[in-house]
Amino acid sequence: MNLETLAVVLEQPERLSLQRLQLTPPEAGDAVVEIAWSGISTGTERLLWSGRMPHFPGMGYPLVPGYESVGRVVEAGPESGVKVGDFVFVPGARCYGEVNGLFGGASARVVVPGARLLVVDEVLGERAVLLALAATAHHAIANPGKAPHAELIIGHGVLGRLLARIAALAEEGSRPVVWEVNPERASGAEGFDYEVIDPANDERRDYRSICDVSGDPQILDQLIARLAPQGEIVLAGFYSQPLSFTFPPAFMREARLRVAAQWHPTDLAAVKELVESGRLSLDGLITHREPATEADRAYRTAFGDPMCLKMILDWRAIS
Repeated sequence: MNLETLAVVLEQPERLSLQRLQLTPPEAGDAVVEIAWSGISTGTERLLWSGRMPHFPGMGYPLVPGYESVGRVVEAGPESGVKVGDFVFVPGARCYGEVNGLFGGASARVVVPGARLLVVDEVLGERAVLLALAATAHHAIANPGKAPHAELIIGHGVLGRLLARIAALAEEGSRPVVWEVNPERASGAEGFDYEVIDPANDERRDYRSICDVSGDPQILDQLIARLAPQGEIVLAGFYSQPLSFTFPPAFMREARLRVAAQWHPTDLAAVKELVESGRLSLDGLITHREPATEADRAYRTAFGDPMCLKMILDWRAIS
């Protein structure tokens, strides 16, 4: 079978194009998915775009970015576990031959193991691209045997908003606080059980759990000063520079630091249940949309416009 696709190819930092690529032939456990929408990550993909991404296995230009895609299964292998017509979330793909698939979801068509796909309710539409970030948020503040919890969240971008929405579900009266220094991003908490404030207006020094998604490598001393004794700071952003902190304040508080890495399948299943049950809303988070043919403009807007929370590419008109 000779399959090909149009995909976003990041040729080198700050240079991308839409290219036609050959796809790896599917095997018995694979499915072919026609992508409807893909999201642009302002965390890891920004680092890929700028050339500041630390080296990871599979890293190298040219590459196909993207790990937030949704679409429809058009071919399903007998061992794929999915069927033709399923509407699925696709957490990236590696099916482009010599072109690196890191993360490989920004494409009109992908070949991907069926085991990696998550069948979702079609009513979610474009909002289903947010499941990866929701799973990331869930993983960052998950507590074994308890509801995900965070008292203070740093940053009111999409990930910060999802963290706050999930943390607010923990227990009655658990009202998370979100720090945001950009007044243009301070709105958006209306209708949700959390508050957004400028850190200069926050006098608390007894937070038991702080989750940082700012990506600021200089922020640790400021956060340690706000911890309760034996409090925990979760590093859920992505940091391209070394982090450091002054030891005595951390010593006096017996501060704990935890790094949250990639979400697990259990996190994805958990947020799917929260969304489909109506407890977790994905509304109001996608602010910008572009046809996939305008990918270069879309990426520049996603990384350069502070009002852009989440940009998605629309692949539906591309074959």
